[in-house]
Amino acid sequence: MADGKQHSVALIPARAGSRRVPDKNIRLLAGHPLLAYTITAARQSGIFSDVIVSTDSAHYADVATHYGAEVPFLRPAGLAGDVSLDIEWLTHAINMLRDAGRDYDCFSILRPTSPFRLPETIRRAWRAFVAEDGIDSLRAVEKCRQHPGKMWVVRDKRMSPLLPLTPPGQPWHSSQYQSLPDVYVQNASLEIAWTRVLAKHTSIAGNVLLPFLTEGHEGFDINSESDWDLAGQLVKNRQVRMPSIDCFPYLTEGLCQQC
Repeated sequence: MADGKQHSVALIPARAGSRRVPDKNIRLLAGHPLLAYTITAARQSGIFSDVIVSTDSAHYADVATHYGAEVPFLRPAGLAGDVSLDIEWLTHAINMLRDAGRDYDCFSILRPTSPFRLPETIRRAWRAFVAEDGIDSLRAVEKCRQHPGKMWVVRDKRMSPLLPLTPPGQPWHSSQYQSLPDVYVQNASLEIAWTRVLAKHTSIAGNVLLPFLTEGHEGFDINSESDWDLAGQLVKNRQVRMPSIDCFPYLTEGLCQQC
C-alpha cells in the first residue's frame, strides 16, 4: 500500500475546447480562473507529490503554472476532442510521466469543474481509499435527486421502464420516492485509483470501486451556463466554501468575471 504523498499524483484534465461553456476552465470565478481552485485544493491537501495539469493549450498551461501546477507536456489534439475518452488522456499522461522516470502507485483525477471541492475533501477521500483493502479505485458519488426507478425508455409510441427488474406487485415507477432503494450517481469531484488498474483492466476504475459520498456542494459540477450562474450566486451569497488561493490572480483578458 502506498504511503501517501510520496507515491501519488493529482491529474487535472483541462482541455480548451469546451462548447457548452467556452473556455470554462479558465473563466473567472470570484477573481480567479476556475482551474485555480482545483490546483489549490490539490496542493493544499498535502496528499500528492506532484500536481499535473493535462491540457492541449499553451495558454491554459501558463495559467496552471501560475497557480503552482506542473504542465510538463501538452496533450495531443487527438486526445482533446468532445468525445475523447478519459482513459486516453490519462494513459498518455501516465506514460509520459513514466518515460520521464516518474512512477506513481496511485493517481487521482480532479476535474476543474468542481470549484467547491476542498483540500479536506481530498484528505477525507484519501483516508478512505488507503484504509480499504481489495479495491481498485474510489469514486465520488451523491444520492440521486431523480430516481432511475421512475425513468423510461421511449421507442416510437411505446415506453418501458429504464430499470425493468422492479418488484412485479409494486413497480418502482408507481411507488413513493421514500420507499425506493437508495441510488447514487457519480459526480465530478474526484476519483482515486491504483495505477496498476490501467494496465490490468484497461480502465480508469477497475472492477472493485469504493464509494465516496460527497457532502454539501463538494460535488457541484459546472457543465452549462446555468451551472455557471448558480455557482456565481452560491459564491456571492456565501453559501459555499472554496479553496483559499494564496497568490495574485491571473488575469485572463477577454473572459468575463463572475461575482
